[in-house]
Amino acid sequence: MTGRPKQPPRFYFSLRSPYSWIAYRDLTAGHPDLAGALEWRPFWEPDATSADALTEAGGDFPYVAMSREKHLYILQDVRRLTRARKLEMSWPLDRDPVWEVPHLAWFIAADAGLGREYVDRAYRARWQEGRDICDPVVIGELAIELGLPADRMAGAAQDAGLRARGVSALLDVHRDGVFGVPFFVHRYDKFWGTDRLAAFAEAVGSTRPAGPVDDQGAVGAPQFASRVMGSADGGHAGGCG
Repeated sequence: MTGRPKQPPRFYFSLRSPYSWIAYRDLTAGHPDLAGALEWRPFWEPDATSADALTEAGGDFPYVAMSREKHLYILQDVRRLTRARKLEMSWPLDRDPVWEVPHLAWFIAADAGLGREYVDRAYRARWQEGRDICDPVVIGELAIELGLPADRMAGAAQDAGLRARGVSALLDVHRDGVFGVPFFVHRYDKFWGTDRLAAFAEAVGSTRPAGPVDDQGAVGAPQFASRVMGSADGGHAGGCG
């Protein structure tokens, strides 16, 4: 009798989180071999429609409201982390965001073999260009840049099939016990936070050293004028930031 097939190591990422963005850059630049071997899984705060469907499917989302004190800490902490990596960033302004818009579009990109390229471009748009990636128009523009179907990408949140895949992805979040991002899973071991990447890489067996990566290290990262704007984002509920 054969045992259950082993799951590959997994990386739960969120296009919302600055910590997930930083971990993505450190992972892809410092551990490209590991990045290519991982199973990438999206994590996002569901809207009412997705939340209801998730509950019906027997799952739930680990929502934890963020205090003002934690939000202010994150602003300071992210500034420290980006400076250490010589990253030039811009805090985006989120007004009534619907996180299905960018995250469900990821499934289309992944199906086309461009999942990582889309993540890279969406992160750059949000954290270095200060663009609203919950705006379908912005997602359509990113799709055009990547040679993907703009109308379908922009309308991902209205696609019933993609909504169903999204609920399945959120069930994975529930089953793996993911409560924030970045979150790495290897067999029974779980690693939460940017500063756990080195331990995760060691557990998986990556031989590349992990550490801060400057603005020249990530795929397709151009120089941007240095600016840090005030954030209207209430913080990453239930996440590392």
